Amino acid sequence: MENHSNAYTRRKMLGALGLTLAAGIPAGVSAAPAAARPDTAGAIYPDVASLQADKKLKTGAFAQTAGYHKPGDGGGALYLVGAEGQVNLENGLKAALVPGTAVNYRMFGAVCDGVNDDGVQIKAAHAFANQHHLPVVQTGGEFWLKQTNGIQIQNSVQWGQTIFHIDEQYNVKNASRFEVISREKPRQVEVDKAVLLNKLKPGVLFIPELAPYTNCLVFAVDEKDRIGLRAGYGGQSWAREDFFYVEEHGRIIGDLAWEFKDFTSLMAYPCEQSWLTIEGGTFLLSGNNPGKADGKKYDGYWRGGISITRSRTVVREQWVGLEPGATDISMNPRAGFYTLTRVFDVALEDVRLIPYEQDREGTARDVPAGTYGISCGRTLKARFTRVTAEGGPVHWGVFGTNLNKNFIIDDCALNRVDVHFHCWHLYVRNSRIGYRGITVTGGGDLFVENTTIAARTFISFRPDFGAKWDGDIVIRNCKLIPATNGETGILEFVPQDFTYNYPVGFGRTLRVEGLTIDFRSVPGNADGKVCWLMRMAKFSRMSNGERMFFPQTLVFKDIVVEGRETGVRLIQLPTPQDFRQSKKGGVKDGLLQANATLLFENVQLEPLTEGVHLLVNASPGKPAMDEYALFPEVRIVNCPGVSVNMRGDASLRIERSEVNTLQAALNGELSLDNCHIRPVLADEKAVVADVSGGGGASFTNCVLHAPVVNGRAVPSKVDDYGFIRLNKQLKFNHLNTRLAPDALGGRKLSPAFVGMLKSHHELERDTLS
Repeated sequence: MENHSNAYTRRKMLGALGLTLAAGIPAGVSAAPAAARPDTAGAIYPDVASLQADKKLKTGAFAQTAGYHKPGDGGGALYLVGAEGQVNLENGLKAALVPGTAVNYRMFGAVCDGVNDDGVQIKAAHAFANQHHLPVVQTGGEFWLKQTNGIQIQNSVQWGQTIFHIDEQYNVKNASRFEVISREKPRQVEVDKAVLLNKLKPGVLFIPELAPYTNCLVFAVDEKDRIGLRAGYGGQSWAREDFFYVEEHGRIIGDLAWEFKDFTSLMAYPCEQSWLTIEGGTFLLSGNNPGKADGKKYDGYWRGGISITRSRTVVREQWVGLEPGATDISMNPRAGFYTLTRVFDVALEDVRLIPYEQDREGTARDVPAGTYGISCGRTLKARFTRVTAEGGPVHWGVFGTNLNKNFIIDDCALNRVDVHFHCWHLYVRNSRIGYRGITVTGGGDLFVENTTIAARTFISFRPDFGAKWDGDIVIRNCKLIPATNGETGILEFVPQDFTYNYPVGFGRTLRVEGLTIDFRSVPGNADGKVCWLMRMAKFSRMSNGERMFFPQTLVFKDIVVEGRETGVRLIQLPTPQDFRQSKKGGVKDGLLQANATLLFENVQLEPLTEGVHLLVNASPGKPAMDEYALFPEVRIVNCPGVSVNMRGDASLRIERSEVNTLQAALNGELSLDNCHIRPVLADEKAVVADVSGGGGASFTNCVLHAPVVNGRAVPSKVDDYGFIRLNKQLKFNHLNTRLAPDALGGRKLSPAFVGMLKSHHELERDTLS
């Protein structure tokens, strides 16, 4: 007969916990008739130790615990007694955890005392959840991860306000603390190689032969074809590799970048048909990553945090930082707290983490390689939204990536965005990029909008991989805050003279519209230091004969400088004849067939007495290599104080601008419309102007001023323009050309000369008798 006191206690506990024995029993556990089974009415135990001590439990009995270590600690669970299970009983049987709707870490005995390695119990919890396809729900508490790594996650996780203390001295190289993995296995693509080689090329949208691999991320690799040779790194290179996602009927997602001569590997990685989400969690790091404390050599990259190799995974609402009072003392690089590899459509949302320290004061404590908070490799459609990872000069870039396509950054605050080799389509919106800026190479779309960058340059294209971008560049409504008082610029394309084994160039099209360069926080405002729209190499052909390419459309519009008087300079193209464009060009009968158009409009320029803002200087002794050389058509609109030196196969049109220096010996057309021409010279011997145009030179509604030497107008030097001598000669085509009062110097013009200024054609006499 049951003891009434015990029965009351059991009923009270059930009422308090809101539990029933039926709740949590899976559909697969059938209930036998009451007369045919042992006592399964169930018992409620305060903790697992009490359950283990009950020698009367029989096979088939269900047992409920009110906690794992003590009642109410969150580890309460339902068990089935039998020959197998997680809990050993004193009578020789075992108690098997009955799968319910979710599991948590306390159900597996996590101690949470700062001494126990709770990773052991956490790993067991995820293994159980993976086996039974259950989510892990642990929305509170503190857990300490010490020597445990490789905790595999295959189901969604809710961490809420849970805090994880990670002892980094136990980080390893071959496993992260948590590993989000796929249940699917990769397989070889069985398609006729010749057919695929013929179809796998840029611009292809459908490959019907790949329809059997729908919902797969496919990787094509030719290890024998080495590209992306890395300058300065002793023979490092990459295999020619491309990857894409296959939709229905062989529709290809992920624009192809390469053509292949052969494949050494063709693998399909199936993507899940559901989303795995990991929500919440705070991660406090000890900062003492292992490895030799050398500062010059390192043992490779160490791993920690969360790695993701499962497609369609979202991580959100997490906070990553150092333990209170801890500092980052690691002498070896980390591979990334978040590491994304071979995945399609993954996202980090509402995450705060830190870049790791690398360049500490002095040199003895420097980490001898890049060390990263986020690593991405071979990802397609990786999305980062409201991610914060800022730092100062001591921190390395938070991103360390290679081979990323459709890379999306939105509403983030990051200290750097970096893709070493082969980024294809990068979109940065509504973000703030800090000290180390954006450094990339690759191609496709490079769109940056409504974004502020506080770095030496707005975008630096990595010289070790050729400083290349083989695609379209668009920058709109952005701001650059130079993080240096030295030379700076908006775009930096400065490759090394090196064999990279792929085409190197500076974008197929390039548009920068609405950009402010704010010097107010720069020491001394960097006045006197040059700021370029584009910093470029002084060569356009490598020593090996490889020719670089230049954008066929280039636009810089509405460029404003704040915080200093000095504006910007434009670009220098000292050897346009050596470029290799995608379209033909040339000059015939004074008519330029341009294969590139350059527009500079509303650009605030640096006042110059020496040097020029724009240099396009094809040496007369070095003609264009062929019809694919660069033959530019240049327009400068509303740019006060512009100085230009252009020679060779090009045309130039300047509108509504003040022209300070004009040296234009062109085989194409030269046109000035509604301009003020006012040379500003460093000394009396400087060239005032040098103008000629094989396609004609035209001045429409222009005003000629006296040249200014050392701040003083010198009317006598008007005759040094070369195309005008007052009352004597006027060359080229003129319509309503005027002379400013300072140009006359008290001299009066003859009616005949005034008539020439009003209207003069180059076929008419250019001198007055």
